[in-house]
Amino acid sequence: MFRRTAVAVLAALAALALTSCGDDSSPSAAPSSAGLSGTVNVFAAASLTGTFTQLGKDFEATHPGVKVVFNFAGSSALATQINQGAPADVFASAAPKNLDQVTDKGTPTTFAKNELEIAVPKGNPAKITGLTDFANKDRKIALCAEQVPCGAAAKKVFEAAKLTPQPDSLEQDVKAAITKVSLGEVDAAMVYKTDVLAAKDKVEGIEFPEASQAVNDYPIATLTKAANPDGAKAFVDFVLSARGKTVLTEAGFVTP
Repeated sequence: MFRRTAVAVLAALAALALTSCGDDSSPSAAPSSAGLSGTVNVFAAASLTGTFTQLGKDFEATHPGVKVVFNFAGSSALATQINQGAPADVFASAAPKNLDQVTDKGTPTTFAKNELEIAVPKGNPAKITGLTDFANKDRKIALCAEQVPCGAAAKKVFEAAKLTPQPDSLEQDVKAAITKVSLGEVDAAMVYKTDVLAAKDKVEGIEFPEASQAVNDYPIATLTKAANPDGAKAFVDFVLSARGKTVLTEAGFVTP
């Protein structure tokens, strides 16, 4: 009797051990986010505001111990801030040039591409038809400053079209340019397709063939002096994941 009871107890213990090892739903099972904690400071181009805000929420849901804090601005301004010692863990730029300016960077990876489009207020009250309107002094025009990626791309477009634009304002990031359009302060602005899609209730987009001459590559990299290197790497991996590509393509970006 004793032997039979002992065998039964040992069998029960073995079954319990196997159940504990194989049940991933057990509260004691290690989640995928094990080891990640703290804050990840992400510096990202203004044109990434909508997509990265969503990806930040998704990332935090996947990694409950991590908080993502964003700084959105023109890529040139962000590069300057990082070089001056701003606490960044990740930098996502709207052009390789601005990321190249950062001395404290890891290996960059291109995660998206974007193309320019003409944005006009809803209904197109000024009857903008294309690039030639940007050379008309009677039109109110907004462009990004040349040191900003959308401004550098616009310069290539106008050179390809052999036109000299006559802007009324030069903005420090693309969000400022699209805001002027949505408020009706200008007749047109040169922005990204993604910005037109994001503001579709207030603006309309006009495509033009020369846009293909100035497609912007968006690189992302961790910073070599990141305060949270593990969190930074995990966030970059998340942007490059299938979920990241889905969010970016839905917003109008092209992903590799």
